[in-house]
Amino acid sequence: MSSKTLDPVLKNILHSGTVIPAIPLALNSSRQFDEARQRGLARYYLATGAGGLAVAVHSTQFEIRDPEVNLFETVLRVVSEELDTANAGGRPFIKVSGLCGPTAQAVKEAETALKYGYDLGLLSMGGLQGWTEKDILQRVRDVAAVMPVIGFYLQPSVGGRIFTYDFWQEFAEIKNIEAIKVAAFNRYQTLDVVRAVCASSRCNEIDLYTGNDDNIIPDLLTKYSFDINGKKVEKEFVGGLLGHWAVWTRKAVELLEEIKECKVNGNKDIADLLTKGIEVTDMNAAIFDPAHNFHGCIPGIHEVLRRQGLLEGRWCLNPHEELSQGQMEEIDRVCKAYPHLIDDDFVKQLLQA
Repeated sequence: MSSKTLDPVLKNILHSGTVIPAIPLALNSSRQFDEARQRGLARYYLATGAGGLAVAVHSTQFEIRDPEVNLFETVLRVVSEELDTANAGGRPFIKVSGLCGPTAQAVKEAETALKYGYDLGLLSMGGLQGWTEKDILQRVRDVAAVMPVIGFYLQPSVGGRIFTYDFWQEFAEIKNIEAIKVAAFNRYQTLDVVRAVCASSRCNEIDLYTGNDDNIIPDLLTKYSFDINGKKVEKEFVGGLLGHWAVWTRKAVELLEEIKECKVNGNKDIADLLTKGIEVTDMNAAIFDPAHNFHGCIPGIHEVLRRQGLLEGRWCLNPHEELSQGQMEEIDRVCKAYPHLIDDDFVKQLLQA
């Protein structure tokens, strides 16, 4: 089987930099799949001006793959059907599917994603703690032989692992790797990825997307520069693939445009943007719950969407997955403190339309 490659139009959108939210899973009070709400969420992200959507990723709950839940294929299909309306209307939109598990599972998930028209696979490195870096690189090659891949550096506190600089340099050389999402939540490990890509022969072919929810705006503002064999090589994060951007997404789209404009027109707005970066991080802390090792991350996302009327409740497949103590009050606080960074009015108008 020949590998699918990324459509040039979508490749240009990815390369130019866009907002790619990670869609949550819509459930009803019985913790059963709520198809109508799931479709509504997809339409919300389309309406915000986002350029893509990631499905079956951490924010969608990995338990959708469990045999007793069996929602992986259903969610891919339902969301894809909604996103196809954008393509039918002449607006190209990137569809990203999460891929995880050992090689055979990840390859099978890639084949399923292609079946439902997904363009890229976000390949998780989680759950492979006993694997060598060589084994993991071969897994990446096997999946990239099926469909275009976005690499994923996931922080250890939520199931990821630390990789060496050499790993990322070899990773970047793999054909059909289109981008890397860096969600290390660590400056040193983020630096490893960027420098490794800069030192690879595919530096200009791989786009960097931030998943560092604690550092979104600085990531997007920064130009990395390295001396590679006597030559200056520069690289930037062009967009974000983020669970944080699953909420207040219209403001995320406006924010990315503001950052792009600032980078084109000079440095006069950087100080203001960096201040806004701290505000975004404060908001993220309320939602993602780092104070309790990210226990309330997904319920935090759900709570914001519930308040806006996009979800019926904040239920998760795991009944023990709930907001942490004090998290509700923290969400109250940041919503009140940063009204310029929430899109309640946009959502209200959308739901009334």
